[in-house]
Amino acid sequence: MSFLTRPEDLTPALGTDRKGKISLVGAGPGAADLLTMRAIRCLGQADVICYDRLVDPDVLAFARPGARRVATGKEVGAHSWPQERIDAFITAEALAGNHVVRLKSGDPSVFGRAGEEIAAARAHGIAVEIIPGITAASAAAAALCEPLTERGVTDRLVLATATCRPGELPTDIAEIARPGTALVFYMAMAQLERLSAELIAAGTAPDQPVTIARNVEKAGAETLRTTVATMAKDAVAAGVTNPALLMIRLAKDSVLQVPAKCATMPASI
Repeated sequence: MSFLTRPEDLTPALGTDRKGKISLVGAGPGAADLLTMRAIRCLGQADVICYDRLVDPDVLAFARPGARRVATGKEVGAHSWPQERIDAFITAEALAGNHVVRLKSGDPSVFGRAGEEIAAARAHGIAVEIIPGITAASAAAAALCEPLTERGVTDRLVLATATCRPGELPTDIAEIARPGTALVFYMAMAQLERLSAELIAAGTAPDQPVTIARNVEKAGAETLRTTVATMAKDAVAAGVTNPALLMIRLAKDSVLQVPAKCATMPASI
């Protein structure tokens, strides 16, 4: 037994037959040669591979010959495979005795809805594991040869989603846009105008540099250098669409601009 394998993940529930297992595998940002060795080994053992829309076809070349491949791509407004259907499918396949690989772009634990799939597996007493992948923020920083954190400049890294479920409050920009912070927003391209306004309202300088990285480690990768004030307009002009990341590095010596309405304190009563 590997020292990374927990006994409870290998032992079926009492009174049940031996079940299959579910592996949530990170496919990384795109390039197949960024897969981990553990991910490659897992793909070579899988009976069923349930993969996302953004997974590069080259990654599937590591699948075991004869493994079933099921595309479960999801796009905004076009969920032929909503999460509930995916949960039902992977658990049913595992209950049938199959080793199911849920292949996710990036890292399953970073905005990959891994929690819901883990809960579904555990509700059925199915062994489940996570095999991490390189998340897009790390891959973009590497491709640009620009560190996400730097001693004396940025000592905090915040990965945030710009798109929430209906009815949920978005990320509190004022809380995270602080000097010394590297901000990376996932799923942000439809929210650039809102983010621009909220960042400026939180005191970020309008001319603060911004990097938008699209198709990281994929064919057609591109980078747009812009500013907080102009990023929405510039992205439209450049035709930059998803999948893309928004990256902002607020150095420790950044000076937050106090909004006009807060510039003076009210007189004491």
